[in-house]
Amino acid sequence: MTTITLSEKNKKTASKWLIIFSLVFAGEMIFSLPFHVARFFRPTFLDVFNLTNAELGDAIAIYGIMAILVYFPGGTMADRFSAKKLMSISLFATAVGGLFLAQIPGQFGLAILFGYWGVTTIFLFWAAMIKTTRNWGGELSQGKAFGILDGGRGLVAAGAATLAVIFLGEMLPDTPENATDVQRLNAFRLIIYYYTALTFLASVLVWFVIPDTNGSKSNQDKNLLKGIIKVIRNRAVWLQAIIVVCAYSGYKGLDYYSLYGVDVLGMNEVSAAQLVTNASYLRAAGAIGAGFIVDRLSASKVITWTFGLLVVSYILLSLIDPANKFLTIIYANIIISFVAVYALRGVYFALLEETKISGKLTGTAVGLISIIGYTPDAFFNSLAGRILDSSPGLKGYQHFYMLLTAFSIVGLMATAVLVYVKRQNTSGHY
Repeated sequence: MTTITLSEKNKKTASKWLIIFSLVFAGEMIFSLPFHVARFFRPTFLDVFNLTNAELGDAIAIYGIMAILVYFPGGTMADRFSAKKLMSISLFATAVGGLFLAQIPGQFGLAILFGYWGVTTIFLFWAAMIKTTRNWGGELSQGKAFGILDGGRGLVAAGAATLAVIFLGEMLPDTPENATDVQRLNAFRLIIYYYTALTFLASVLVWFVIPDTNGSKSNQDKNLLKGIIKVIRNRAVWLQAIIVVCAYSGYKGLDYYSLYGVDVLGMNEVSAAQLVTNASYLRAAGAIGAGFIVDRLSASKVITWTFGLLVVSYILLSLIDPANKFLTIIYANIIISFVAVYALRGVYFALLEETKISGKLTGTAVGLISIIGYTPDAFFNSLAGRILDSSPGLKGYQHFYMLLTAFSIVGLMATAVLVYVKRQNTSGHY
């Protein structure tokens, strides 16, 4: 009898960890085509598609606009339908877009594609993933759940990018700067097909692993509007949205570190991609470490400290000139900013439990938070691209880091207000 009980317990444990692995893998692969390709291989992307920073930023902005339109309805869908079906459909549709990207469309086609991805990666996927993760963590392990989700996603991103960098290096000559247009095109196309295949694989994995549990539909049509109003009136939800805006802007800023390596630190495109890829492994340490600390302290405390660390780091990066032999300080702050940004991403949704938002309204709350919180998808790349294009070289990047400093200060202030609001409400509900 004991053996059977232990066997059943082991199976449940294995099943639970397989579920979180599937969420981790799918949660990163869904964004690999819209973001990994441009993040890890930005110099090559710009060259192959013959784009400026601003033009690529404008295409990505279309993604952000479409995503903003579907975050909230996607949240209500997650409260009503099976996460397994929603996420599998999203992954499959996103992978189809990768086949189009491999044809190297023009700027208009690229804008249409990013708009399409704005819908496929968010509408049926995002809130469903967050709600499933919250359910996986239960009441006592929210930091652990979201830390593992984002930290694990970081390992998946870095591991996938490591192989992609190897592919790029093998396809290009020993001196990448001397590669012909055809060599660079073929190498980049291989990377696109590689990420497309991984996204298809994630769709299959989710279909077979995530439990097919439908959202509670009893009285939902009648209570849907009431739940939406309750979420909209919750001050904690709006403050969390501001925190996500600021943290996500820092995350979007990481997309420019490979370009910073080429333009300011004198790296070639392969070395710069390798720098960002290696730094991406820090996502696991930052997110998972922050997650476990949250379960012992609180999400708001960890977020406060992390924003403060980012303020200092960005200020230093905005002031230091690598020509003055401060490279060690620059690299140290690059690492610090990576870890801090990843820590923020790993725990900001743990605030849902800290602020006592109803589990039945998780999808709706995530939808509202995300509408505001992920607006950087609509404006950050266009803004950053214009800042860098208007002041080429070191000066442009100093302005860029000043922008990130401002976002971190606002995030710090929003977290302080959230803590104040929480203390003012003696019941713990908003």
